[in-house]
Amino acid sequence: MWLTWRAATERALYGEEGFYLRERPSGHFRTSVIASAAFADAVLELLRQVDAELGKPEALDLVDIGAGEGGLVAQVLATAEPSLRDRLRVTAVDLSPRPEGLPERIGWRRGLPDRITGLAIANEWLDNVPVDVAEQTPDGPRLVLVNTRTGDERLGGPLRPADRQWLDRWWPLSRVGSRAEIGRPRDEAWASVVTRLTRGRAIAIDYAHPVDNRPPYGTLTGYRDGAVVTPIPDGTCDITAHVALDACAEAGRRTGAISTALSTQRDALRALGILGARPPVDLARTDPRGYLRALARASEEGELIDPAGLGGFGWLDQCR
Repeated sequence: MWLTWRAATERALYGEEGFYLRERPSGHFRTSVIASAAFADAVLELLRQVDAELGKPEALDLVDIGAGEGGLVAQVLATAEPSLRDRLRVTAVDLSPRPEGLPERIGWRRGLPDRITGLAIANEWLDNVPVDVAEQTPDGPRLVLVNTRTGDERLGGPLRPADRQWLDRWWPLSRVGSRAEIGRPRDEAWASVVTRLTRGRAIAIDYAHPVDNRPPYGTLTGYRDGAVVTPIPDGTCDITAHVALDACAEAGRRTGAISTALSTQRDALRALGILGARPPVDLARTDPRGYLRALARASEEGELIDPAGLGGFGWLDQCR
């Protein structure tokens, strides 16, 4: 069956027997949540900042979008101080079934809450919002079609006007054969988050690239069992593509965001106290076990802020 990449990916990831309805993410790729509990500590510090900014409301939302197995919100809930934890309204949003053993206090739903007062965080969510792929031809950009069984490709028809406008603004193609992933569905998805903020902050964390440095042939990738594989949309692998976070930021501003910050995970986590600093050697003599624990923690933090790895992720922070 030949489909556009957007339709094929939607079917492969979220359709009947789709990859994300059948598989758990931790079995296929490593995320910041899996890498270290330090990531949850940073999110907790971010939540404290939002709580202070909002004047410590009676109920404070923490919404994890694309929650996977619910590990992030479970860790934050477990480590939050009682004065904050008692006021938290925790919601995990994911299309997969609720995991067994998740604390009862964590709400689990397939769609976004109607209103959010607090912090909404989308860690590696937007890269799994399916997008179409366009290729430049002598006659202008054309959609790329994919065979859902084999992954073979062929050119389809011209772009819809809205997609062509997005491409011209955010990912202009000049050379014949160059490719782009049309991020308009991700802009719409992100705008749907920002518009639900009554007060608070929304954070998107993902593989990203800026408009002045888009990859010339796109970033469409498959993952299976921790390895990069050919992205065949047959439901047997994750299919992902990097995110034009700058375009998402503009969509958030149009929706009502009053402030916007784009940074890297390295810079964002360092500002939240994740430094990867090694413990003093003297600690090894006075408290050997404590030294080993601190050394392991420093190694985990180092992975989170490594600019060549997780630290290179983009962070989009918007407020309403």
